[in-house]
Amino acid sequence: MKHIHYYLFLFLAASILNGCGLYTRYSRPELDICTDSLYRSAVVQTDSSTIASKPWRELFTDSCLQTLITIGLQRNTDLDIARLQVEEAHAVLQNARLSYLPSISLTPQGSISRYNGETKNVYDIGVTASWELDIFGRVTNTKRAALASFEQSRAYVQAVQTQLVATIAESYYTLLMLDEQLDISNETLANWTETIATLEALVQAGKSNDVAVHQARANRSALEASIQTIRKSISETENALSALLKEPAHTIERGTLSSQHFSDDISVGISLQLLSNRPDVRQAEAALAEAFYTTNSARAAFYPSLTLSGTLGWTNNGNGVTVNPGKWLSSAIASLTAPLFNKGTNVANLKVAKARQQEAVLQFEQSLLDAGNEVNNALTGWQTADRRIRFDEEQIADLEAATEKTKLLVRYTSSTYLEVLTAQQSLLDARLTLAQDRIEKIQAVISLYHALGGGVE
Repeated sequence: MKHIHYYLFLFLAASILNGCGLYTRYSRPELDICTDSLYRSAVVQTDSSTIASKPWRELFTDSCLQTLITIGLQRNTDLDIARLQVEEAHAVLQNARLSYLPSISLTPQGSISRYNGETKNVYDIGVTASWELDIFGRVTNTKRAALASFEQSRAYVQAVQTQLVATIAESYYTLLMLDEQLDISNETLANWTETIATLEALVQAGKSNDVAVHQARANRSALEASIQTIRKSISETENALSALLKEPAHTIERGTLSSQHFSDDISVGISLQLLSNRPDVRQAEAALAEAFYTTNSARAAFYPSLTLSGTLGWTNNGNGVTVNPGKWLSSAIASLTAPLFNKGTNVANLKVAKARQQEAVLQFEQSLLDAGNEVNNALTGWQTADRRIRFDEEQIADLEAATEKTKLLVRYTSSTYLEVLTAQQSLLDARLTLAQDRIEKIQAVISLYHALGGGVE
């Protein structure tokens, strides 16, 4: 009959604790934002496929870039540190899982005493075991919090990896853009030199004044200074990229901007995929789960802890009388420790845990909003750059025609050569702008790939 009462008591206690939420598993809370509206209506996609589902090797087909990304994933310092943090979190998780098992220790003791000419040698050789019964969920919630922390560290590694892939790609394409601008500038510099020679010949023949010559020389000097700035930017970009690869600064082997091609058929998928694709969103939700279990652990601190302990060993000391040979020694103790007054520590810990859980909810919601904004910005950047490229190409075609016709007007009419200089300068600016807009379109694709959580595979 006593056993029935005992089991009935345990059943009622478990029911009460379950009602208190000590063993409740984490589930995503109701959010103040609607995840279906993360994208602007102008860019909503209803299909489930997304550019982020592509492995980075399929998106970035340039062999030189693929080599750089591979090296970066193998050597980057930040990524290596993140991987070590995963190992640390895994060790904490393993320790939390082993908390269900008893702790066992060997406790040999020995003493020598001498009284009234008599020497006594006393020894104890024992094994002590202690086991905390997880009746009130403290160990369970600690383990679940450690698992959530482990998931955070894994998501962080993926976040670092996707950022690394995107940064290497952006740096690489920036180098291609700078190379393109350097080639355009050098080509234009040769044209300016030829123009100056022509103007000087016209001045010597008395067909023109030296105003155009001075203007042309000034334009050439400005272009030469611009070329030096471009060379400086190339060197700095190569140095930064070398640092990402954990290599000494060196020249980066690369292709050309004109050889790069990306599909114009870009899909972002449904907005809910951000919850599963974006590692930073998964990291934020794992932090929320950890805070949830930490709050449960803080609640469990208000309940008593039940610990079973015992000793089994060999001793030659029996109730103060030395016995040789020795005899077996055993003991078992069950202790129940209930908090009565802890100077408000448990109450404070619970308040702190609840506040941090609310903070985690807000951070999770903000991570979703930030992810949606990044996708929207990347799409807008890609669409804008694509339209600008079309206008740039039309402008360049018109400026090329205007330059040639202005040269003819100077040759056969009274037009001054300053008009030719102006047309050439406008053509140079337009070609440099086209190179900039092309790289902005590519960088928008990279940003969209990163914003959707691509680059993990």
